[in-house]
Amino acid sequence: MSISIINGRLIDPAHGIDDFLDLHTDGEIVVAVGGAPAEFAADEIIDARDCVVCPGLVDLAASLREPGYEHKATLASETAAAARGGITTLLCTPNTNPVIDNSAVVELVHRMARKLGQARILATGALTRGLKGEQLSEMAALKQAGCVAVSNAHHPLASTLVERRALEYATTFGLTVFLRSEDRHLRAGGCAHEGAVAARLGLPSIPSAAESVAVARDLALAEHTKAKVHFRNLSTQTAARMISEAQAASLAVTADVAAHQLHLTEMDVDGFVAECHVSPPFRTLGDRAALRRAVADGTIAAICSDHQPHEPDAKQRPFPETEPGISGLETLLGLTLRLVEEKVFDLPTAIARVTSGPADILGLPHGRLGIGSPADVCVFDPERRWTLDTETMRSEGHNTPFSGWDFAGYITYTLFNGRIVYRASDSD
Repeated sequence: MSISIINGRLIDPAHGIDDFLDLHTDGEIVVAVGGAPAEFAADEIIDARDCVVCPGLVDLAASLREPGYEHKATLASETAAAARGGITTLLCTPNTNPVIDNSAVVELVHRMARKLGQARILATGALTRGLKGEQLSEMAALKQAGCVAVSNAHHPLASTLVERRALEYATTFGLTVFLRSEDRHLRAGGCAHEGAVAARLGLPSIPSAAESVAVARDLALAEHTKAKVHFRNLSTQTAARMISEAQAASLAVTADVAAHQLHLTEMDVDGFVAECHVSPPFRTLGDRAALRRAVADGTIAAICSDHQPHEPDAKQRPFPETEPGISGLETLLGLTLRLVEEKVFDLPTAIARVTSGPADILGLPHGRLGIGSPADVCVFDPERRWTLDTETMRSEGHNTPFSGWDFAGYITYTLFNGRIVYRASDSD
């Protein structure tokens, strides 16, 4: 169908647009920005008065659970949550069951996503077979099947030599390697940041050095192998500084941060709050401030959800035994816009970090609204407030520390491939 979105404030950072312009889509693509083409007749007109019209959000890290962990979530539930959150492109992590380490599993995920038609799911292939960190996966086959990157998710690699070989092999096929930098020996079974709060609560802790030591190693190997490396989910000011220095030295490295890391700190764990059990753990106020600066200046080009839905039982144990992770699809935009309210950066920068920023890391054509671009659109009212209620979340995972938080940016429409996949109603 053809759709005209009129009277809205169109923000498209990739094309430097921030103006009151209409947007017109026909089928799966954008056909005009501003005036409608001659003889164009819209099947539906969306009045976006008082609203922002921006590209559909691009999320670089979402654990969608299916196949294998349907007791936590399904592709149907999580793509519905994505649509409600304005997210039209999701990069799923490879830690499914079976692991995404062969073309058959990649095709299964893509086929299910196409059938659901709620969001675009792109697969991250496993860096090693079974994510065991020992034998390299068949990266050529994974790329041919449609994987846009490779990663070992949260699983450690057996050795620095394995990592070197993996980076070299991925480079051969032009694949970006997503690394979650953490020294497993320094982590040593910890579950909270090594600091005053963990010491007082008697929790096994993880020092900041667990991340910075691993980042130093990974940067050295990235330079040696000339690999394109993306650092996932940074949590410390030291790591952010090291990435900035590497970029200044022209290394082909990029980075992202989870939205929740830009708001919460180790203090939020106080009281053994299981919803705040995340990996990497929440760090200090200084770390949070440094991460915010890195996002503002572009060192960290993407804010992601790091979506990890869990069943209720996963968070109802003693803190060290709970499963880490937050259900984050439906709060990605709200948490990002909250940073605008707190004057960390302006609205166009916020939109860039969840659209063109993550898309550009992988050279994807998404996260932009130029003529010929995919018709993926998010429409939200920047002034209308909404409160997160876990009972009405579309995600099967209700594990979030943001229940009851007040947010700006009420999403009214999400378009994916030129179709309306979410329309706000009075019950939302």
